[in-house]
Amino acid sequence: MAFTKFGLSPAVLEGVKAMGFIEPTPIQLRGIPLIMAGRDVIGSAQTGTGKTAAFALPILSLLGAHEPRTRALVLEPTRELAAQVETAFYDFARFTKLRTAVVYGGVGYGKQLDALHAGADVIIATPGRLLDHLERGACRLDGVKYLVLDEADRMLDMGFLPDVRRIIQKCPRERHTSLFSATIPFEIEGLIQWAMRNPETVEIGIRRSPAETVEHVIYPVAESQKTALLLQLLDQMQYNSVIVFCRTKHRADQIGHLLKRNRHAVAVLHSNRTQREREEALKGFRTGLYEVLVATDIASRGLDIADVSHVVNFDVPQHPEDYIHRIGRTGRAEHTGDALTLMVAADVSHVLAIERFMGRKVARARLDNFNYQYTALFEEEKLGQKSGFTGKVRGARIRGGYYFGPARRR
Repeated sequence: MAFTKFGLSPAVLEGVKAMGFIEPTPIQLRGIPLIMAGRDVIGSAQTGTGKTAAFALPILSLLGAHEPRTRALVLEPTRELAAQVETAFYDFARFTKLRTAVVYGGVGYGKQLDALHAGADVIIATPGRLLDHLERGACRLDGVKYLVLDEADRMLDMGFLPDVRRIIQKCPRERHTSLFSATIPFEIEGLIQWAMRNPETVEIGIRRSPAETVEHVIYPVAESQKTALLLQLLDQMQYNSVIVFCRTKHRADQIGHLLKRNRHAVAVLHSNRTQREREEALKGFRTGLYEVLVATDIASRGLDIADVSHVVNFDVPQHPEDYIHRIGRTGRAEHTGDALTLMVAADVSHVLAIERFMGRKVARARLDNFNYQYTALFEEEKLGQKSGFTGKVRGARIRGGYYFGPARRR
């Protein structure tokens, strides 16, 4: 089913098309029609299942034209999530005249006040900072028609539920409310009964294991040698196309410039690129004009990128779900693929979390003919004794508990 079947506005559909979205995810498939029909929705779904689009697309469509008052409010537990969701709203609404404002703590008030005073149709906020603005009279919620409580269980864990209740009391009683949460503990049940009207529940499981056609390898390395190891890996691999994932937009730009200087055909994709630059990057990567795409997690979900032979995690993702989504770009449609991850000492806890999430150990590897500097990671994984690594990697040459050599050649 295509997004055109949901009854979304033409301008919002243009934003969906520009983002490269093709097929809706399960939570989008089930959630969008309910919100479009005016039903309150409880979405039981993990981060990374596409739930932001599940509520953003119908809300933006239903808002219609810009008005000088706030009609939609999205509450998030952290400023990182608030910024991420605001970016998604901005991208989806780029062909409309709707305005968004993002409000969170830890930064100054100036830009936030400017955005609020300019008239924001949609506010994406963390509870504490939003209450500050409300007490200052910088914004009002009496015009809110659409309320989204995102990552509700995390807001509970962080002690935000009393603030959330105070904010909801400032919104009209007649409104549409959506609540998204990975789990629904007792306290969330109480909030649902108080804040929502006959909600429809949409439960979406999350895939914990990658495709069996993907081979995983982790390369322990000193921080100072990460870029050198990446270059040598790319030189020794035989690949059709590679996505290199970075944690930040700045890092993606740095790695993109580095690879270009080393004569790789590279495109860079992240949320600070213009729409024209994003479209050109995706089109060039799909057609083979670019052999390497350097990207943030914007490319790990929802984008239609087929036939990727290798994924390289230059930065280890901080959430296990993000690892599954990143490597899901390769090994698709029964094709084989390789997932390579560069691990420095600071990444150990994130790697262990990924392995626990998948229920399996990932092989550690050292690359032949690379002049390694010593790192304690080599001792930790020596002979596989502490890691539990059995030394089994499909098609690999094993010496002393390590896989030696580059990723599988095509």
